[in-house]
Amino acid sequence: MAEIQKDIELKQGMSKKTKIIMIAGIVVLLAVIGGGAYWWLSKDAEPLDPATAPKATPVYHEITAPFIVNFSEQSNNQVRYLQIKMKVMARDQATINLFALHEPALVHELLMLFYSQNYDELSTTEGTQALQQASLETINNFLTQQQDSIAGLEAVYFTSLVMQ
Repeated sequence: MAEIQKDIELKQGMSKKTKIIMIAGIVVLLAVIGGGAYWWLSKDAEPLDPATAPKATPVYHEITAPFIVNFSEQSNNQVRYLQIKMKVMARDQATINLFALHEPALVHELLMLFYSQNYDELSTTEGTQALQQASLETINNFLTQQQDSIAGLEAVYFTSLVMQ
């Protein structure tokens, strides 16, 4: 009877060891499957590129008085005028603050730029876009002369452009 008791205890003991080994094996198997799934899914993910990272909220500033200039090079010997209303956009308030601080000087620079335009060239879409880009470059050049660390404006928008 003692022998039967030992056999039963050995079988029960082995079943406990077997259960522990099976549980440990399942845990290891699940860890390997989880690690493989993580590796498989993460290899397709692209690293964050600064160009595709979300941009900061835009900050706009309106130049309240419209620009009104005559053209230095008139068309067909007729006196022609240009009126532009403008807004500027940056991604940080510091750039807008610097723009507002130097707005009188920037208005002067822009008036000189607008005065130097040719009526016939500016009457095309390409001419207007070129003037918009030249305005942006003029402003950013001026702002970086005032403060090297400034990011600069991102865009210049003509909210009204009248030529006559």
